[in-house]
Amino acid sequence: MKKIAVIPNYTKDTEYTYTKRLLSYLNGKAQVVMQEKDRIDGICADFSSGDVFENCDAVIVLGGDGTMIRVAEAASAKAIPVMGINLGKVGFLTEVETCDMESACQRLLAGDFAVEERMMMEIALESGDTYVALNDLVIYKSDAPMIETEIYAGEEKVSEYMSDGIIIATPTGSTGYSLSAGGPVADPAMNLFIATPICAHTLSARPMLMSEHKSITLKLLGKGGKSARLQVDGMDRCVINSGETVTIRRAKRTFNTIKLVQQSFYYTMMAKL
Repeated sequence: MKKIAVIPNYTKDTEYTYTKRLLSYLNGKAQVVMQEKDRIDGICADFSSGDVFENCDAVIVLGGDGTMIRVAEAASAKAIPVMGINLGKVGFLTEVETCDMESACQRLLAGDFAVEERMMMEIALESGDTYVALNDLVIYKSDAPMIETEIYAGEEKVSEYMSDGIIIATPTGSTGYSLSAGGPVADPAMNLFIATPICAHTLSARPMLMSEHKSITLKLLGKGGKSARLQVDGMDRCVINSGETVTIRRAKRTFNTIKLVQQSFYYTMMAKL
């Protein structure tokens, strides 16, 4: 392990305590690179104003699951494995606790770890814009009490929702917003989509598990709001107008997480939810 990118979260590590501790341990053991915007006094690292992931062997993230999600697109594009040090509350993706930080880094440097591949989704708009998401896509109301959305699996219409919105989640995203909206939890080793309506105005509306092998198309209908907002992995992206469609497919790339702890996803779920 020669070159490691370190991504801190200074809103969680407000005194830079864990960031400095991590960099102190890595000093002299590997080349460490950080983004120029994260430069602070008293740390030993190289700083880059360009692509911080270029030629990196691994990424270490200090923060919560949200911090991991924010690096997922860039890290997955280069197939770089990511290790998360948990400074958040839940920590499904950031499995290393701060008390184990040095021992985890020792194993990382020695190559003593496994890599878990997480499914990602590719999102295509009629405008030609595309996005890649690890967690979820959300279409939600913006100018009306509710919106009406059709959902298709391939060419086949499978449901229609009058609701506050709809979530399409990966198994990784099943423990996030989708869970709060009543969706099921999925083992992150699985490959599937979860379609979960948000506050649907009907007794028959239920979440659905959908195949990874078929594209999913969401169409915003004119009944209800004339437009809606599109959110990808927690970030607002654009407005979707009535009649427009959003197409979701399984991405060719995966998000590769570094696994050091032997405990199962189900153990983590029972302990943290």
